[in-house]
Amino acid sequence: MSINQYNPYENVISTIKNAADLLELEENDYVATMYPERELKVHFPVRMDDNSVRIFEGYRVQHSSSRGPCKGGIRFHPEVDENEVKALAAWMTFKCALVGIPYGGAKGGVKVDPATLSRDELERMTRRYTAMILPLLGPGKDIPAPDVNTNAEIMGWIMDTYSMFNGYAVPGVVTGKPIEIGGSIGRKEATGRGVSIALREILKKMDIAPDTMRVAIQGMGNVGSSFAKQAFEMGLKVVAAGDISGGIYEPEGLNVPDILKCLSVQGNLIEDYNTDGLRRISNEELLETDADILVPAAMENQITEENAGRIRARLIVEGANGPTTGEGDAILSERGITVVPDILANSGGVIVSYFEWVQNIQALVWDEEEINRTLDRIMRKAFEEVFDLHKEKKVTLRTAAYAVALKRLVQAKRARGIFP
Repeated sequence: MSINQYNPYENVISTIKNAADLLELEENDYVATMYPERELKVHFPVRMDDNSVRIFEGYRVQHSSSRGPCKGGIRFHPEVDENEVKALAAWMTFKCALVGIPYGGAKGGVKVDPATLSRDELERMTRRYTAMILPLLGPGKDIPAPDVNTNAEIMGWIMDTYSMFNGYAVPGVVTGKPIEIGGSIGRKEATGRGVSIALREILKKMDIAPDTMRVAIQGMGNVGSSFAKQAFEMGLKVVAAGDISGGIYEPEGLNVPDILKCLSVQGNLIEDYNTDGLRRISNEELLETDADILVPAAMENQITEENAGRIRARLIVEGANGPTTGEGDAILSERGITVVPDILANSGGVIVSYFEWVQNIQALVWDEEEINRTLDRIMRKAFEEVFDLHKEKKVTLRTAAYAVALKRLVQAKRARGIFP
């Protein structure tokens, strides 16, 4: 299946139906979860440094507000499209419901490669995109956050643009922003930290010591790098790591601190890291490398029906959103490979985003110890709920996770009723 044929939103619908069957729900109970509440597509002009005008295409999709304000990241990527953003928004809905935080799901994106823009062009594009989706935004309506190719600085521009339209500072309109303007300590590392918590908990259930396991990490951006640091400190042997520039493999274990030091230099990629005897591999080879644990932490649609039969890891912990297609997931299940699904494994980011939002609207500042301790508690509670249902019903962890989340969404819809 080519990437042009793949529709991630069809994956969402299929998974919702599996969870609904497990819960023995009537279609009327869950039909609203299969459709986004709002979809906004925008085209907007930006003046470039050479004084030309370029038109950009962007999206903001609100999947559900049943359990609270919509929440979800904004990505800048040349392959952003409507179906991808819809799927990402739905995954956010289920992720928030699963971990029990009072948010619904949203997602946004602009079809652009930010590496082709100057910093000034990137700022002008971000601010104009913000103005175009402004009617949807607000700390009680829709709260963006960083995603692929966006960061704290870009969130700061969004927060400032929204604040200028309102005439006063509104830090709670975005999360993942710089600490100096209301960002939270621990937010940048939160998603990767959450992946390591999910891995720690599943290894406990499997009665496996972390220091006996070899891990391969696809994607060494914010999530993958943060997870690599946590994994190294847990005693895991990181044998492979990769990003858009390719991968590296060392069966005796990579020097994670050295790699992270290299990647901390702005613009550096895995291809810029060199040491004696290092073996270069492709991202395709990385997915199929000889490792006990695979952490896909890059983009969606990475493990498919084409390569799922060649995956050698016996445990997959999904750091990215939607890295496994439905067909790929079925093959992994048939082969007895355990998959800790994205809506559980990578929920650390939205959990700490929630902490940031709470701090903003209450004018509080929490310390890092409190944030990490509360993150750990929430993720452990969600993991136990999912694992217990997985054992009781003898279903995959993914189906169990969606069932836990869907039950909460259905209960919220019943409690609120249908307007009018």
